[in-house]
Amino acid sequence: MARRKQSVTIKHVAADAGVSLQTVSRVINNEANVRPEMKERVQASIDKLGYVPSIAAQRMSGSRSYIILALNDRERTIAAWQAREGSDWVDQMLMGGMLKCAEYGYRLIFELVDTHDDNVQRELQGAIAALQPDGVILTPPHSDNPLITELLEQEQIPFARIGSRANGGNISLTMGDKRMARRVTRYLIDRGHTRIGFIAGPDEYAVSGRRKAGWREEMESAGLDTERLCVDGDFTFLSGERAARKLLSSIRRPTAIIASNDQMAMAANDVAHAVGLRVPGDVSIISFDNTPVVRFVQPPLTAVDQPIAATVGRAVELLIAANRGEDLPEMPVVIEGELIERASVRPLRSPVARA
Repeated sequence: MARRKQSVTIKHVAADAGVSLQTVSRVINNEANVRPEMKERVQASIDKLGYVPSIAAQRMSGSRSYIILALNDRERTIAAWQAREGSDWVDQMLMGGMLKCAEYGYRLIFELVDTHDDNVQRELQGAIAALQPDGVILTPPHSDNPLITELLEQEQIPFARIGSRANGGNISLTMGDKRMARRVTRYLIDRGHTRIGFIAGPDEYAVSGRRKAGWREEMESAGLDTERLCVDGDFTFLSGERAARKLLSSIRRPTAIIASNDQMAMAANDVAHAVGLRVPGDVSIISFDNTPVVRFVQPPLTAVDQPIAATVGRAVELLIAANRGEDLPEMPVVIEGELIERASVRPLRSPVARA
């Protein structure tokens, strides 16, 4: 039987370069305290032998695990997977995090945690003990869960909050939710809409409040009434149906609706058609998220694209910088989305030119 080819290890690199294992490890980890000529010698051996660094080799420096742990809400994630409704939040999160981790020689580990579980700290402690992550990425609603953030602070593990403006020794990133809500509200106002309804998300998500506040502030700055034009949902299709029926059954129904996520926007689109209204002929609809499915409903929905991959990638960069003791930018870091125009908005007049 042919003997399996032995894989190249850090020991082979050290022997070929004539240096210690610790020196090879410092070169692999791109640490500053390595002389340029030593780095060149080790890198030449790595290239010659075709060595691929492993996490185990990187950990030899003793101070880092080279693992970033990303947490997402278990209940909502599993529900979205089972429904197969086209949500790509997790896909975008993994793409942004994994690709950025790979640039720095890190690995991204993805875990689901139920933020509503009283045992969330015990569950998280188990993951921390097993992985010893160098940093943790929190997505809503974990981003503002004190049980999670207090544990991470206690364990002295850097963490990045996505969708949170909270500060105090950690990294926070937002996608400009309030500003984008103002922008899309202004987009509709400039096109002649004065009665603009809003379907809000649940209060446990900080982004819900910021999106609602952005809509309200832009309406008020234009001198427009908001009374009875905001209905709360919970990001589900069913809640969007209920909210849309309430808005569209009003005597002075809105001529446009902004929904705080795609599922509720698609529900509003369905309800409008069901009650005999044309979209966008009688009511215009704009959504937040821009998941793939909104391109395939009729009409395709105008939506605020959330830069999830870019935001998670930036979170990885900031966590690595924090581990290296580098200066961090002012928080929160904003990775702003953009408005993707499709066929679900009808101008009631020509758009107003703005300076």
